[in-house]
This record gives sequence, structure tokens and C-alpha cells, in this order.
Amino acid sequence: MTDVAVADTDSGTCRAPEAASVGARWRTWLLQGLSERTARHPGPHRTPHPEHEGHRWWRVMCLTGVDYFSTLGYQPGIAALAAGLLSPLATLVLVALTLCGALPVYRRVARESPHGEGSIAMLERLLPWWPGKIFVLVLLAFAATDFMITITLSAADAAAHVVENPFAPHWLHSANLSITLVLIGVLAAVFLKGFREAIGIAVALVGTYLAVNVVVLAVAAWHLVAHPVRIRDWADAMTAAHSSPWAMAGVALLVFPKLALGMSGFETGVAVMPQVQGDPSDTYERPEGRVRETRRLLTTAAVTMSCLLLLSSLTTAILIPQDAFKSGGPANGRALAYLAHQYLGEAGGTAYDVSTIAILWFAGASALAGLLNLVPRYLPRYGMAPEWTRAVRPLVLLFMGAAVLITLWFHANVDKQSGAYATGMLVLMLSASFASTVAAHRRGRRWATIGFAVITAVFGYTLVANVVERPDGIKIAAIFIVAILVTSFGSRVHRSFELRVTDVRLDAEAMRIVDRAAAEGPLQLIAHEPLEHHGQPSGFTPQVLTRAPISGPPLFLEVSVRDSSDFTADVTVHGTERDGAAWLSVQGPTVPNTIAAVLLALRDRTEDVPHAYFSWSEGGPVGRLLRFLVFGDGEVAPVTREVLRRAEPDPERRPRVHVS
Repeated sequence: MTDVAVADTDSGTCRAPEAASVGARWRTWLLQGLSERTARHPGPHRTPHPEHEGHRWWRVMCLTGVDYFSTLGYQPGIAALAAGLLSPLATLVLVALTLCGALPVYRRVARESPHGEGSIAMLERLLPWWPGKIFVLVLLAFAATDFMITITLSAADAAAHVVENPFAPHWLHSANLSITLVLIGVLAAVFLKGFREAIGIAVALVGTYLAVNVVVLAVAAWHLVAHPVRIRDWADAMTAAHSSPWAMAGVALLVFPKLALGMSGFETGVAVMPQVQGDPSDTYERPEGRVRETRRLLTTAAVTMSCLLLLSSLTTAILIPQDAFKSGGPANGRALAYLAHQYLGEAGGTAYDVSTIAILWFAGASALAGLLNLVPRYLPRYGMAPEWTRAVRPLVLLFMGAAVLITLWFHANVDKQSGAYATGMLVLMLSASFASTVAAHRRGRRWATIGFAVITAVFGYTLVANVVERPDGIKIAAIFIVAILVTSFGSRVHRSFELRVTDVRLDAEAMRIVDRAAAEGPLQLIAHEPLEHHGQPSGFTPQVLTRAPISGPPLFLEVSVRDSSDFTADVTVHGTERDGAAWLSVQGPTVPNTIAAVLLALRDRTEDVPHAYFSWSEGGPVGRLLRFLVFGDGEVAPVTREVLRRAEPDPERRPRVHVS
């Protein structure tokens, strides 16, 4: 960021901005890029500008792959710990669920939300009013769990690869926690400086990482072919431990939920859809080319990962002693690195470690960018976060602070964090499969509905089994849920007295009525409840007319609440003539905030301060205030005045509020 010279009005010269306070410059830097346009942030999930043509699908696949493919660094070790000798069978079940469950679900999500909204937006459309908002907040908490644990778990596993490398200095031994914190700090520094182009970095990292994994797996597979006795010994050990093939299959089905980390990356895959290059004929309403290319991305990534998972699980289960997978063992969290050092030598193993450390660290970047995509998309729009949450840097500091706390809590242990990671990921997959089921049902596709319903049931079982086996995940998610709900509703209450109407438009009849009334002096508006449409305005109106000094013909203003759970909205004022009186009617998120916005718009149009007349509401003030917060009406007159006071600091230009 460059300094801009400031004109000195006394001398006519220019001076450098030394006079600017450090705090002001810090605030400017911190809030740089603050915009009302959600998801346009400097990160891999940013929304491209209209002239941005996007990237080829395989390049964007590498962006999602830094999260998805990086799980190869620790997934085989987790599978061996969970299923022992049966880890290849359990991995086969996982692959079947990936290709026959997660992949069809997210292909449907790509069709239903082609602009990167994901399954959360699909469910938001299904549930109206406050239940929908609360449900979205809960899902955001699980998404935060998934992405935050991705950052901390990936950094912890990268630290494990650093420590276990034979060329690492002795003073790094047992320094997993410190290394993890350093990696998180470097990740934060990248985003604070400005994350400009992730695609090229991701392509290089994923290409290198997949290449070295293919080499390691090919060498390991050749070793198995050259020594078939190892395969026979493995088969004999399984037969001795389990009475029949059916028993083996049953155990594999029971333990495969512990391997759920192997399905990570699908939610990120649909989040980056705006980066995918579509057809020249694509429109915003029908981006058919983008949808097709994203589906190709998801399919290629799933098939590639499934093949690598199966081969890695088979080779590590047969070639690595089971004791080596235990906590503190040389293969714990780094099974393929163990094989790389064993069969490629220390130099080849170190090359594998370097590529793994790089992609695991960058997997955290992908997850952080996912958070920077979700939070500005929902919370400020709900009024449940301050406007500064639309800026990248404050959110980066907030998320990195949470990552440090989580790392300290789990002591940078990969095994202890895997349960929390799987819980957040499985909740998102369950929500995606349920949303796909509902979407297929609404389109009358019976067999698709049945198929998605079965997938939903499988994901539900997987989630429950994971939570029962490893409750840490639900504990972490519960902390995020409570934190998000409390801070969100606190922010909503704090911001309730903002104007909350982004634009006020008057239709032709409303403009004619306003201009005619303004010709006779300041506008006189009487607030009227829209439920009372009985000829002559009823209720408080006659009382107002007899007690208020109205000199000219009044305008009756009706405001109806469209959806009180919405925070902001554009409104249109409609004018009508009925019962010998002029009426202005409008729909908005709340009554008092909308009235205040209309009064300010009328003031700007007529260049004269309007007067608004209300009657006192019946009922206690606390109950009326709560009604305002929940239903958008309540104590209208005093709230309207407070909104006007905050929106217009000049009392002389502030519309007048009269109550009788």
C-alpha cells in the first residue's frame, strides 16, 4: 500500500502524511478491501470480476486438491490405527461411499448452486424465517469446525514430517507444537500480506505431491509383487484374527466411519466453482459450461483419490508393522513417508517429506480461504456480524487466534484432532445429501430421491458412529455453535437500530403523490397499520388528526414486514389513492427501520424535513422491544426516532417524529 501525498492548504505545497496517526493507518491497512460484495476477497475462493474468464477445470482441481489429496499424508496411518490388518477392506468401503455417495451428492450440489454457495445455501432456501437463519448458523459452526481443524491438523501433520525426518536437527525433536504454531503463523502472514493467486501455487504443489506419491506407491507395489510371501502372511493373519470373510466385511463396515477423513475436499470443490472456466454462452442464470466442468473436476478428483487411497492402504498395511502405526511410532501420521524412507533412501524420503510438508501447509490455506468465503457471505447479511467481517485481515487474525488455541488444546496431535475434523466434514456432507434429496423430490425424480435418501442415511450413520467413537469433534463443534450463536445474536441486537434499508425507490404514482403534497409544504405522514384496511383509517388516526398540528392533506404510510429475519433489503414505495386519501405502502425487513429510511428518502427528494405521526403502542416496553427484535414491529415510534437519530446526526435535517 503506497502513501498518498496530502495537500497543505496554507502553503500550497504537498506534504507526506506524517500527521496521520498510527492508529488510523493501522485501521486503514486492516480494513483494506472492505466491501459490500461478499466473497470478493484475496484468496482462492474469491468471486472473480465479470471480466475474469476463470481457469481450466484441472487447474482448479489442484486448488481443491491441496486439501483433498493432502490427506494421503495421514489417511493410511489413521486407517491402520482404526482397522488394523483390515484397513484395505475398510478403505474399500470408504471408496465405495465416495464414488457412489459423496460424488453424486456434490454433482447435484454443483447443479443447484453453480455460484459457489454450496449445500448451506440450498438448505437456507428450504427453511424460511428465523428457523432457516438459526439452522444456517449451526451449519456454519460445523463448517468452521471442519475448516479450522483442517488448518491445525494439516499443520500438525506437517510438523510431524519435519520432526521425523532423519536430517532434521536434534533440537527439533519433540518440537511438534512449536513447529505447528510457526506454520500457522506463516499461513496467517501470507493472507495478511495479500493472497493474490493460489491457482499456480496449487498446481505446482499438487503436481509434485501426486508425482512423488505415485513413485512411492509404485515402488511399494513392485516390492509386493517381488515378495508375494508378504501378501500371503497378511492374508493368513487376517484369517487367523477373523472367523470368516463375512466377519471381516462386518468389521470393515463398522470401522470405516473412522476413515471418513478420506472424503474431505468435496465442500471446497463446489466453493471454488466461480473460478472454473465455462462456455462462452454461459449466463449468470444458466452457467451450463461451468457446471459441466465442475462435475468433471469432482469426478476426476474422486476417482484419482480413490485409487491412491486403496493402493496406499494396501501397501502400508502389508509392508509396515502394526506397532509402527501407534502413537509415537515412526509411521504414526506419516505411513507413506515411512515407506519412502525405507525404499527410496533418506534422500528420496526427504524429497517426499518436503512435498508433503508443503501441501499439508497449503491445505490450511485452502481451508482458511473457505472460511473467508463463508463468513462474509452469511453473517453480515444477517446482521449477525459487524461490517468489518467483510474485510479479510480482521478475519484472518480472528481465525488464526482460534487455530492457535485449538493447537494448544490438542498439543498438535494428529490423532486427537481427526475426530473433530471428521465430525465437521460429515455434518456438511449430511446436509448436502439431505438438500440433494429434497431438491430431487421437488423435481419429481423418484429414483434420484430414493438414492439420495439412502446416501443421507449412510452419512447419518457414519456421523453418529464417528461422534460416539470420538466425541471430541462434537465438543469442538458445540463450542463453535455456542460462540457463533451468542456473538451473532449479540451483533444482531447491537445493530438493530441501524437504518437497514440499502435503497429506497418510489414508483411513478408514489412520486406523483409526494411531489403534489410537497408543493403545499413539509410532508405530513401518518403511520398506519396495514392490517386495518376499513375505509377511513381506524385506530389512532382520528386521535392524531385532532391533536397534531397537521396543516395540509396527510399521507398515510403503511409498512408491512416481508421477513423479519432479514437484516437489510431494498424497498420500493408504492403510491395509491383510495377512500379520498393518498397512501404510500412499502414492504421491508422491519417497520420502524423502513419508516425511517422512507422519511430520509422523502426528505432528500423534497429538500424539506418531513413530519411523521404515531400513536403509542399498547403493552409493556420490554415485550414490545422483544417483538421488534423478533417480528420487526413492536414499539414503532421510539425505535423509529432512535434509528433516525443514529442515521442523521444533524437535528435540523432529521425528520420529525410526533407521538400522541
